[in-house]
Amino acid sequence: MESSAGVLKKIKKGVLGSARGCGVFSLVQNSKWRRDRLLILGYHGVAIDDEHCWKPTLFLHPEYFRDRLRRIGRCGCTVLPLGEALERLYASDLPERSVALTFDDGTYDFYKHAYPMLKEFGFPATVYLTTFYADYNRPVFDVIVSYILWKRRCAFLNLKELTGENLRFELSTEAARLRATRALLAFSSRRKLSAEDKDDLVVRLADAVGVDHQEILAKRILHIMTPREIGAVASNGINVQLHSHRHRTPSDRTLFLREIQDNRTRIEALTGSRPTHFCYPSGVYDDAFLPWLRDAGVESATTCDPAIATRSCEPLLLPRLVDSSTLSALEFEGWLTGVADMLPHRARA
Repeated sequence: MESSAGVLKKIKKGVLGSARGCGVFSLVQNSKWRRDRLLILGYHGVAIDDEHCWKPTLFLHPEYFRDRLRRIGRCGCTVLPLGEALERLYASDLPERSVALTFDDGTYDFYKHAYPMLKEFGFPATVYLTTFYADYNRPVFDVIVSYILWKRRCAFLNLKELTGENLRFELSTEAARLRATRALLAFSSRRKLSAEDKDDLVVRLADAVGVDHQEILAKRILHIMTPREIGAVASNGINVQLHSHRHRTPSDRTLFLREIQDNRTRIEALTGSRPTHFCYPSGVYDDAFLPWLRDAGVESATTCDPAIATRSCEPLLLPRLVDSSTLSALEFEGWLTGVADMLPHRARA
């Protein structure tokens, strides 16, 4: 039986198709209502290999991403740098069909695929950079564990030799892979594994299920950009901003502010600019964070809640549409025009 979310998606696509056919898209995109609003688009990754098959909600195939940029241009959108876009939003001075492009984490696939395409189309963009792994040229631990388990969906995994726990998982189902991932992350947390120990665990996990770990390293899948690459994009039109140092938002004020400060210090060293805009890691936020961010001199913060920003939005809780392989071209154009924002939609986080 189809889920309620699937049924709702079909209904929305039907409404959007009718709206486009009846000229509503054109009417709304040229309206003062749309001109007073800013669509902040969020991206996580443009696949190097098969990441879009592993996590279609996070990754796009390169040609899929190129098509998005074409549609942004064909819709007559004005793509603004994030800082300028926000200044003009709150000053009631936005141009027609304003859009800001943002990319989370700062992974190598941005440098390899997204950055050249952005230059080709002449679009500015912001990278929300998590900095710990920028100096540590290895895949990000939490996500590489999940990716390796997905790569060997036909395998069985016994954690006995990896963690000492007699836990067996048949990796053919998503639920089982999620349980296995959680078990490995919990083990890492309990043992307080160092970065080197986590690397060793990943190598042994790949061997246990028959995945070529060296190929992942060679392709730099799920790696953060190197300092050289970050400097290169920052000096060529890409604005680098805050995403926490270790991709986390502690509930303790001191630890939270340390994440921001460590992140900012490293970004300043890499780019020569002081970052003042923030993106909540994994879209997780709390009202308690707002005064802490203000204390840290943060001017804006984006969520993963899908909506188009207006002047009435709290600057530290800005909505953002996270684009993905699961969003059809029709739905994407619906957001560019503003029509999709008029339809009911669930908060992502």
